Amino acid sequence: MRRSCVDKTSVIPFQLPSLLKALIQVMPLIDKKIRIGSALFLLSAGVPLWFVTEAISPQLVQAYTARVDLCVDSLPEENYETSLRRAEAAARAAAQRSFDQDILVTDVSIIVSVQNQGAIAPVLELAVDRSQWRTRPDPQRWVTYFKSAKSLLFAGNNSSTPTISTVKPRTNDK
Repeated sequence: MRRSCVDKTSVIPFQLPSLLKALIQVMPLIDKKIRIGSALFLLSAGVPLWFVTEAISPQLVQAYTARVDLCVDSLPEENYETSLRRAEAAARAAAQRSFDQDILVTDVSIIVSVQNQGAIAPVLELAVDRSQWRTRPDPQRWVTYFKSAKSLLFAGNNSSTPTISTVKPRTNDK
C-alpha cells in the first residue's frame, strides 16, 4: 500500500475573494500612477516639440496701420496758407509719434482738419509707411491736399465781422 506523504496542514487553500479584495484596493493607486506617468510623458514630449517648431518657424509679426484724426483751430487773423502750414507741422509730429510709440506700426494715415469760425473741413491727409518716413520725413512729400477745403472754410474772408450792405428803402414820392 502506498502511503501519502502529504500533510494536509501544509496545503494552503486558494481563496479567490480575499485576493480580489486586495487587488481592488491596489487598483486606484496603480490607476493614479498610470495617469501621472502618461501625463508626464505627454508633457515631456510636447514641450521640446513646441521649442523645435518655434525655432524652425517663428510666428509672424502682426503689423498694422495707425490712423489719427487731428483738428487744428485757426487763429484769429490767420490766413489759409498759415493754417495749412500749422496742419502740416501737426501731421508731421503725429506721424513721428505714431512710429516712435509702437514698433508694430508699418503705415500711418493722418487726416488733419482745420476749424475756422465754426466751420470745419479736412485740409490734408498724410499717408506714409515706415520705410518711406525713415528715408524722407518730409510731410509735404507724402501729403494729399483737399482742394475744396479753402472754399469750405471761407479762408479768403479774414475779417471777423461779416460785412453787411445797407440798402436804403425806396420811398414813393408822388
